[in-house]
Amino acid sequence: MILERLEREFEAACASQTQEVCLDIEQWNDGLLATIREVVHMEADRKAMQSPEDARMLPLSMFQDKITYKVGTKVICCLEGARIGIQYDTFFAGEPREQYHCVLESKSFLEKMTVIEHTVPFFLPLREAENDLLSSNAMKFIDHIGDLLQAYVDRREQVRLIKDLYGNQIVELYHSLPYHMIEFFLEDFDCKVTVSLRYADLLSILPTGISVVAWPMSQSKKSPTRDKKGKVSFGNMGPMRLSYAESALRTLSLPEAFAEIVLNLREALEQNSQPQDPVSA
Repeated sequence: MILERLEREFEAACASQTQEVCLDIEQWNDGLLATIREVVHMEADRKAMQSPEDARMLPLSMFQDKITYKVGTKVICCLEGARIGIQYDTFFAGEPREQYHCVLESKSFLEKMTVIEHTVPFFLPLREAENDLLSSNAMKFIDHIGDLLQAYVDRREQVRLIKDLYGNQIVELYHSLPYHMIEFFLEDFDCKVTVSLRYADLLSILPTGISVVAWPMSQSKKSPTRDKKGKVSFGNMGPMRLSYAESALRTLSLPEAFAEIVLNLREALEQNSQPQDPVSA
């Protein structure tokens, strides 16, 4: 319900605008944010005045233009009731994904702003960022939330893509809500390959903690064997770490790294017929 209402409110604010200003990163600064805050408070004060004569005491030029500011993937606009609205657009592979919203309010221009409404997923640390940043650097807070949202969408969409492309090769897949811990299993060449990924923080789109281990399906023998067709069976080896796969995951997106893992898995297993880095079960 909050999402639907905020979407309508932002659409109405954008529809009533008289000007849209697209800003470079250098133009997005504390001074501009202070100007936006001043405008919303003066507008609220004007509407709160009962007497038309009192209302005329404020400069009408401040309210003739309704400006919406666009900075990168953020849209910033003035909402009713001395509120500032931020709409975050997210993307993956150049295609648009969800929009998220955050509404800031302060009782007066001199008081600190607070988050009164938002559609940011509950498992992302918005309140921690509000406590740490909003009172001291509102612009940094606004940018930080945008970075958190985009990184989350990027990690989530990478996982969705490997499920769509390689779902028949993935035996199991688990992940945390913000997709900063991911684990999945592959079964191929008589081996079960476990891939465990950990991200340094919620702003990361490439994992930093990576483990890829090939486990034999059987421990009955000590060396690779070939069937009558010459196919190598690796079900007889001990567990081995696949360093080539870990290197791919450090530098490539998850779908690209997945393709690299599968493409070179047989060759890697043949080259490492004896375990190089034993891993305890």
